Amino acid sequence: MNNLSSLLALWISLISNVVLTALKIVVGYLFNSQVLIADGIHNAGDVIATFAALTSSMVSKKPADADHPYGHGKAEVIASAIVAIILAMAAVLMVFKSVEVLFEPAAEASIIALIAAFISLIWKQGLYIYCIRLGKTQRSKSLTATANDHLADVYASTAAVAGIGATLIGERYGIPFTQYGDPIAGMIVSYFVLKLAYEMGKESIGILMEKNLPSEQLIQLEDIVRSIPQVKRIDRIRAREHGHYILVDIRVSISNDLTIQEGHDISRLIKNSIKNQIQDVEEVMVHLNPWYEENVTS
Repeated sequence: MNNLSSLLALWISLISNVVLTALKIVVGYLFNSQVLIADGIHNAGDVIATFAALTSSMVSKKPADADHPYGHGKAEVIASAIVAIILAMAAVLMVFKSVEVLFEPAAEASIIALIAAFISLIWKQGLYIYCIRLGKTQRSKSLTATANDHLADVYASTAAVAGIGATLIGERYGIPFTQYGDPIAGMIVSYFVLKLAYEMGKESIGILMEKNLPSEQLIQLEDIVRSIPQVKRIDRIRAREHGHYILVDIRVSISNDLTIQEGHDISRLIKNSIKNQIQDVEEVMVHLNPWYEENVTS
């Protein structure tokens, strides 16, 4: 059911991006709105990003196999990295376009272009809320990346609304320099989009490089293991994200006089305790070390 809801959200995002791309580019050309055309080109990149997220989401849900014993979860992380790269490229393009517009003759603004930009703003804000809530609930990297992509579009559409609106007001009331509102807003927005791309890229690289979980989550794992009486000492805990789930490796010491069966039961108890208390954990590997009385230190 969760998989279906994620795929539905991504399909809605993909179709929305196609429609908005066509709307912005057509209206932009018809009414000579450079900012709307640029926003439409940005949306065309979103189509590619959303398609990558959709494909990776379907791949990541495949069960583990002989070639991929840990599953396919990192497919979503790769898609997240792709989206980050596309956002960064879009941000740089927005900066160059904004600087270029500063030195071009001001184009006449259109109320139709303003309406199209406002529709995009509301539409994208709704998609962002929908996708980010679902992405966090299901720990879906591809869905969260798509949500952040929508957020970048909200920034871009806000700049378009502000720029076109400022130009319309300036034309109506004869206010000077209002035509520069659009490129200035575009440069400000590009900063936020670039910052968003950096944060997404940093997280994706961390997961791909198998960075350990944050310390508070490792402490939670340690507390669970320490609650098991037979565990004498925690020798090592490692845990990493693998897309939408977590893999855990644990080394613990137990009494050396226990049987293999008793050790197996303790290992299973550790594994079940962690998986029952931390929903996102998919796999727990437990290594048992012998513990002797002389290991006790004062």
